[in-house]
Amino acid sequence: MRLTRADRSILSDWWFTVDRLMFFGLLLLMGAGLVLSLAASPPIAAKYDLEPFYFVRRHAALLLPALAIMFAASTLSPKQIRRTSLIIFIVGCALMALVIFIGPEIKGAKRWLQIGMVSLQPSEFVKPAFVVLTAWLFNESQKRRDVPGIELAVALYGIFATLLVLQPDFGQVLLVTLVWGALFYMAGINLVWIMALGAAGIAGLVTSYFLVPHVASRIDRFLDPASGDTYQTDRSIDSFLHGGWFGRGPGEGTVKNALPDSHTDFIFAVTAEEYGLIACIIVLAMFAFIVLRGLSKASQEPDGFIRHAVAGLVMLFGLQTLINMAVNVGLLPAKGMTLPFVSYGGSSLLAMALTMGFALGLTRKRPMAGQLKRRTETEAGAESAGVREQAA
Repeated sequence: MRLTRADRSILSDWWFTVDRLMFFGLLLLMGAGLVLSLAASPPIAAKYDLEPFYFVRRHAALLLPALAIMFAASTLSPKQIRRTSLIIFIVGCALMALVIFIGPEIKGAKRWLQIGMVSLQPSEFVKPAFVVLTAWLFNESQKRRDVPGIELAVALYGIFATLLVLQPDFGQVLLVTLVWGALFYMAGINLVWIMALGAAGIAGLVTSYFLVPHVASRIDRFLDPASGDTYQTDRSIDSFLHGGWFGRGPGEGTVKNALPDSHTDFIFAVTAEEYGLIACIIVLAMFAFIVLRGLSKASQEPDGFIRHAVAGLVMLFGLQTLINMAVNVGLLPAKGMTLPFVSYGGSSLLAMALTMGFALGLTRKRPMAGQLKRRTETEAGAESAGVREQAA
């Protein structure tokens, strides 16, 4: 099938307006994730007495729905993306509240909702919706004095962060706070607000350290490894040492047999051991290309909402990547955060597809909108000239 500009179908219109470089970068990343899951997943499957490629098959099966979500989200207009985000945020927060009461407790946290045979993590889907709504509120506060955009953005953050803390999921709280704070700064908000919120963030971190043993334990182990169990981090660092520059070869890694989360949180470490630091640098470059491409497209947007929303969505993608990789090399305490499009995890994969689908949709070329604006300006100018002629 050949697509032409004369064809006015949804697919043709999407193809000629979407950022194809970013889209192909995301496809390449998904392909790399499937290859890396072949290396990381078999030992985990063996621990659960499953067939060796159980997790690989599930990961591959989720790629088609992920692509469908990304494509569908990228066909939406900015207004439709805002409305969709509002619905997702409301429904997602309601499900997060439900999870606290009826969700199964896994590793001391309640983050998943069991629906039949499907396990859903609602907070993953709320993140992109939260970013879009926050970007819109900050932009509206700049354009209209009668809209309490800042106050509403603070309220949205308070609701979302509180639900995350109750699960608890402090890694996601950190991620959301960083993105929200960056959008706050980009919106040119008064310095007093920034200082007040910064002080509140520090106070929250200190309070969490003293009141939540789980947080205190991870921070203590990070600052002083001898104070507790650092097994996963130690094995992860070993994988980089064993792999060297070129790796031990596909399937030849041994550290993955000792890592309980090798197919999710520590898949980057498995990559280092089997494919080497060169492969890790290539994967890092793929992520960096997508982030830089997204930020570049955001900087070119004249519309404030689109500029802030795209920057926020790309930062969400990039910071989650950075946190995961930093944990793998021992630069941050373990946080249970996946590597986008690479780690195994249905909710993470589908939610990240939604995130980047929104980014692709917002950065699409909108020639009709530009033509309509110019036509409106031309008609207004002609009408004004006609009025002046009549007056003369």
